[in-house]
Amino acid sequence: MARHLITSAIPYINGIKHLGNLVGSQLPADLFARYQRGRGNEVLFLCSTDEHGTPAELAAAKAGKPVAEYCAEMHEVQARIAEGFRLSFDHFGRSSSQQNHALTQHFAAKLAENDLIREVSETQMYSHADGRYLPDRYIEGTCPNCGFDSARGDQCDNCTKQLDPVDLINPHSTISGSTDLEMRETKHLYLRQTAMKDQLDAWIDSKKDWPVLTTSIAKKWLHDGDGLQDRGITRDLDWGVPVKKGGEDWPGMEGKVFYVWFDAPIEYIACSQEWVDAGKGADWERWWRTDKGAEDVTYTQFMGKDNVPFHTLSFPSTILGSGEPWKLVDYIKSFNYLNYDGGQFSTSRGRGVFMDQALEILPADYWRWWLLSHAPESSDSEFTWENFQQSVNKDLADVLGNFVSRITKFCRSKFGEEVPAGGAFGEKEAAVIAALTERLKAYEGFMDAIEVRKAAGELRAIWVIGNEYLQDAAPWSTFKEDPETAAAQVRFGLNLIRFYAILSAPFIPDASDAMLAAMKSDDSAWPDDVAAALNALPAGHGFAVPENLFRKITDEEREEWQERFAGVRT
Repeated sequence: MARHLITSAIPYINGIKHLGNLVGSQLPADLFARYQRGRGNEVLFLCSTDEHGTPAELAAAKAGKPVAEYCAEMHEVQARIAEGFRLSFDHFGRSSSQQNHALTQHFAAKLAENDLIREVSETQMYSHADGRYLPDRYIEGTCPNCGFDSARGDQCDNCTKQLDPVDLINPHSTISGSTDLEMRETKHLYLRQTAMKDQLDAWIDSKKDWPVLTTSIAKKWLHDGDGLQDRGITRDLDWGVPVKKGGEDWPGMEGKVFYVWFDAPIEYIACSQEWVDAGKGADWERWWRTDKGAEDVTYTQFMGKDNVPFHTLSFPSTILGSGEPWKLVDYIKSFNYLNYDGGQFSTSRGRGVFMDQALEILPADYWRWWLLSHAPESSDSEFTWENFQQSVNKDLADVLGNFVSRITKFCRSKFGEEVPAGGAFGEKEAAVIAALTERLKAYEGFMDAIEVRKAAGELRAIWVIGNEYLQDAAPWSTFKEDPETAAAQVRFGLNLIRFYAILSAPFIPDASDAMLAAMKSDDSAWPDDVAAALNALPAGHGFAVPENLFRKITDEEREEWQERFAGVRT
C-alpha cells in the first residue's frame, strides 16, 4: 500500500471563494485523493483556512466583528461549502490554531539558530488616511515591468514579477484609495533565502517530472533580474502569530506578527497535528518526519500558479533551513487561471460565480465534472455558460445518465428488478472488455500523472463504449428473437453501471454513490481485472432503477444564469 500526503493551497478567510479558486487547488487535490483511496492506498488529505494578515482584519471590520470571531464563523462557512462540493479532506484546519502558532515559532527559532534570519531596519509604506502601515498586498499601482494597472506591492498578478511597494508607479492604498503615502522606518525579520539559492536550484533541477508551469515560475524567481531575494517574514499587525523564538520573546520584535506567507504553509504540518488532536488520526509525525516513518510518503501539493513561488522557494527554504528531517514536497501540481466569460474571476472584485452560488443552482457533480474536464493545466481556460450547458447535457445527461436509465428501465420492463440469468457473453462483450481494459490502463496512467483533463477525456470515452455497446447489441430487439442472449446483454450492461460507478467516483462522487446504490452493491474495489469486474453482479442480484442521474440544463436556465452573473456580486 502506497502512502500519499496531499495538500491543497489553503483558501483565504475573507469571504467565499469563486470557481477559479476551487479548480486551481482544492478540487483537483480531491480528485487525486479520491483516486488514490480508490486504488487502495493510504491517504492523508489536508486543507485549512488561511486566517492571518490584513485582509482578515479588514473583512472583520467590514462585518463589524472581532477578527477572531469573524475567522471562526468564516471557517465554518468554508467548511460547509467544501462539504457541499464533496471535498474529502481528512481534516480542514485553521492557520490560527495553537498548533500552527507553536510550530511557526519553532521554525523561526531553528532558522535563527542556523543564521538564516537577519534583522533589517527598513522603510515601509505608511498611509496617513488609514493611520497604519500598509502590507504590500494593500498597496496597488502600475507594474513597472509590464504596465498592468492593478499590480500589488508584493507581486504583479499579470507578469508574476516580485515587487516592492516603492517599485509601483502611482501607488495607492486599497483600503481608502488614498495616495497620501510615505515611507517610514520600522524593523523586521528577513528569511535569508539568498543563502539557500544554490540548494534550492539543485533541488528544483532534480524534479524532472514537475509540470513546466511549476518549474518555469520557480526558475524565473531564482534567476530573473536580480535573482532570488531575501524575504520579510514579519509585519506590523495585531492579528497573526506573535513573533517569538520558539517560546521565548524576540527582543525588538514586540507587537509584531509573522507574515502570513511564512506561517500559512507551515499550517500544512500543523493541520496534521490538529487532525490528531481532533481524534481523527494518530501519529502525524509518520507523515511529516523522515526520521519517524515519512521516507515512504509521496507528498503532492496542488495550487494556482500565483502560489508557486512561495511553495517552490520560501516554504522549502523554511523546511531545509531548519536543519530538521521534515518531509519535502515530491510533486507540485500547479494550474493556470480559469477566466469567467470574457474576463477574470476575482474574489476582491466580486466577479464570477462563487462556490455557494454554484451549489444553489445545481448539485456538486455538475460543477465538478465541468471544472475538472476543463481544468486550466497547460494554459488559462474560460468558463462560459454555453460551454457549461453543452458539457453537462452531452457528457453527463446524454452519455452517462442515458446509459444508466436505458439499461435499468429496459431490464425492469422485461426481466424485473434482478440481474437476469441466461445466455453467455459472446464476441461483442469480449470486444468491449478488451477496449475497456485498454482505456482503463490509459485512465489510470493519466490519473497517476495528475493529467486531469486527459483523465476526464478517458473517463468519458469509457462511458461512450457502454453506449456504443448498447446501440450495437440492441437488447430490446434481441429480446424479441432471443431472450437468452438479451438477458446476457442486460446482465453485461448492469455490470457496466457498477464499473462506471467505481471509475467515476473521483470526478462525480454523488452520481457514483447513486449508481452503486441502484446496483445494491457496496463493493467498490478497483476493477484491476475488467472481465471479472463485469461479472461481479451475478444473476438474481437485485437492483433498483435510479432517479435520473443528471438532468439537462435548459436554454432558459442558461440565459437566466448568464444574466444573473453578468455583473458584480452584491
